[in-house]
Amino acid sequence: MIFNGMDFDTYFKNYPDENGYFGKYGGVYVSEELKAAMAEITEAYFTICKSRKFIAELRRIRKEFQGRPTPISHLERLSNKLGNVQLYVKREDLNHSGAHKLNHCMGEALLAKYMGKKKVIAETGAGQHGVALATAAAYFGLECDIYMGAVDIKKQAPNVARMKILGANVIEVTEGLQTLKEAVDAAFAAYAHEYKDAIYCIGSVLGPHPFPMMVRDFQHVVGEEAREQFLEMTGELPDTIVACVGGGSNAAGFFSGFLNDPVEIIGVEPLGRGEKLGDHAASLKYGTEGVMHGFNSIMLKDENGEPAPVYSVASGLDYPSSGPEHAFLQELGRVKYDVIGDDDSVDAFFELARMEGIIPAIESAHAVAYGIKLAKERGRGSVLINLSGRGDKDMDYVLENYGLR
Repeated sequence: MIFNGMDFDTYFKNYPDENGYFGKYGGVYVSEELKAAMAEITEAYFTICKSRKFIAELRRIRKEFQGRPTPISHLERLSNKLGNVQLYVKREDLNHSGAHKLNHCMGEALLAKYMGKKKVIAETGAGQHGVALATAAAYFGLECDIYMGAVDIKKQAPNVARMKILGANVIEVTEGLQTLKEAVDAAFAAYAHEYKDAIYCIGSVLGPHPFPMMVRDFQHVVGEEAREQFLEMTGELPDTIVACVGGGSNAAGFFSGFLNDPVEIIGVEPLGRGEKLGDHAASLKYGTEGVMHGFNSIMLKDENGEPAPVYSVASGLDYPSSGPEHAFLQELGRVKYDVIGDDDSVDAFFELARMEGIIPAIESAHAVAYGIKLAKERGRGSVLINLSGRGDKDMDYVLENYGLR
């Protein structure tokens, strides 16, 4: 399909380019020493990703350990309540460990074993990436250090407990706002000292090349499955697909299955408390071009041009930038990026639970809220939402701060 001059038949062959750019976004903005480490990872990935043995092992893991494929559920009661638009969800909450994150963590840990590394290092916000990587590390017998902001540790106590039970070393980060950005800062600093024996398994389609590409590729299974399943269920493609976007890993994988189809694609960022800087984390909506954490993308900046403070009820979405491929897809006009605030997301959290018996992660509830908004606005059609994770980790926080709605 040709869209605004872009041939999506050949998109994945051309993007990112050999230097890790999606148009002008992406790249490798790190020290010379870390550039060598990134080059080592890139070389290993391009070798192993074409290996029959690696592909067969990853497929076996997905089927026998992760429980893939995850299903699509038709939200019949909720759809009927809202009108004539039919809502569906891709159930990544049923992926082992409770979210989409294990899709790339098992791939990254398998790559670490191939490279002879003894440890995996990562950051986490909502804790789902941390749990997934701790799970992968336990599976492969690797050491695991997880950096997590002190604020998020308090908000996501169940996931902190899971990481510790799985054998991970959870390292509390107390600098700055003590959330996801600071956790990434700390993890990168640790990796700079340990890269010879460890691999940094970034939690989203962020960071220096090859991570945005590699995480997207490992998450592509979500979009690939969803496209095939929806066609089998309904005999046609969905009119619209929706996913939440913080860094954007679940969305990148989900969208990749439909980029070459005549399907409307919408990424939903967190509006938080409102449009004022510091009250949201909607970088693609309100940000400008800038470099942080080793890559060029669209980011929220303060008056000094530094990464701005951000906020969201969802710990996994409160990051001041977004993956470079998302910035590129927005620039092309292929994906529309819009926003949903805290209150609507919390309402959707309860609505999905009570109407369909599914408690979503508060991150995923942003996408559900946007799907509900579309269903109220439109007279007909179908919307497929990526339900990127389950809400066990959020229940105590939501009840404590919002009560029962």
